[in-house]
Amino acid sequence: MGRPSSPLSAHLPPLIMGTATFNSQYNHDPYALPTTDLVHRALTDGVRAFDTSPYYGPAEELLGRALASEAVRTAFPRHTYQILTKVGRIASSSFDYSPRWVRHSIRRSLQRLHTDYLDAVYCHDVEFVSRAEALDAVRELRRIRDTEGTIRYVGISGYPVDVLCEIAELVLRETGEPLDIVQSYANFTLQNTKLLSQGLPRLVAAGVDVVPNASPLGMGLLRKEGVPIGSMGDFHPAPDGLRNAVLRVGAWTDNQMGEKLEVIAIRFALERWLRDGAKVGARGLPLARAPNADPSLTPVTTNGTGERLGVSVMGVSNLGELDETLRVWRSIVDGLDSGEDEQPQSSAGLKSEGLVSDRISSLAQQVQAILGSEWVDYTWASPGSDFVNSLPADHLSSLEEAEEAAAKARLGAKTFATQPVQVVNKTTHF
Repeated sequence: MGRPSSPLSAHLPPLIMGTATFNSQYNHDPYALPTTDLVHRALTDGVRAFDTSPYYGPAEELLGRALASEAVRTAFPRHTYQILTKVGRIASSSFDYSPRWVRHSIRRSLQRLHTDYLDAVYCHDVEFVSRAEALDAVRELRRIRDTEGTIRYVGISGYPVDVLCEIAELVLRETGEPLDIVQSYANFTLQNTKLLSQGLPRLVAAGVDVVPNASPLGMGLLRKEGVPIGSMGDFHPAPDGLRNAVLRVGAWTDNQMGEKLEVIAIRFALERWLRDGAKVGARGLPLARAPNADPSLTPVTTNGTGERLGVSVMGVSNLGELDETLRVWRSIVDGLDSGEDEQPQSSAGLKSEGLVSDRISSLAQQVQAILGSEWVDYTWASPGSDFVNSLPADHLSSLEEAEEAAAKARLGAKTFATQPVQVVNKTTHF
């Protein structure tokens, strides 16, 4: 128990599979998604970390069910992959960062994910609570880490880059211990790179070990077809002007490049953050080889130099999206391994797997020209001006019931463990 002896960056892989898509925000019926197949395929193809949250609807349960499946348990023991989850956010306008709720949330996540420890836990969307609440939640997570050992690393996540920096600086100043991990989303994309220009210098100065870049498509904004619409309706906060500008970009990439906007956007974010985010990156393998795999049939890129690589979080909803993302990822990392900064171009664009740094930079400049100065590095307000934190009416009673059930379970386990074994002498008659 206690703070791990090695930093998270020593073993976290630079590619994490996110599960925000296992939610009705992005899909009409998340239970209909092939989540077990997705997780198994991801592990087989070398992914070794998963990001989730109680806020993502049934995501924790679906991920836990997949990880507990016979196929996964047999081939991939728990120690071969990492799980990152979150605490604090309950619903779109409901947050509870109290130590009491943090403890409950951790117990629930452990049960849902069928594990006895969590590799990293974030305070989810810290911009929606006060700085004092965020600091208290970090302290409680560290207390759990130090006394119970069910958490290994502690961090925060959120949208506004300046808020993430302020809280990282506050935690270091007030506790003397920097955050292990700070996750930003939608702030290093084709449309917005504030994480690099405004966030990186401050987060490095605050001693943050790892800064994953999540949502390279800007919560689905950077798609040719527009933002995804799930059963919860149109949740995306981007204004119509930005949406229309992105649709123009999508038409341009389709006509001029013969490629979907989302493929170019993923390539840009993954490749550039791999390099630009290296200061707050990780040294784990970009992709791992599946146990008992035939090396000749499973090409795996290694991080032989042990250098840091910027960490990205990718979310997918089907096997085709997973395959496409990993195809792009392999081509990027293969270029790093070979030491090539440029590869030949062809009229097939991205499909030739030849689109690398110089070409990416040129494309980004053209995309930004189409977006215009009004929308380049534009960020929406989070929270909105009308936000009011309102917990459900049954929040306290539900928490009390969960605490009572947990106490009974602990008492039952203790009684069973300490109950003396009675030996009964029996005489056998022949």
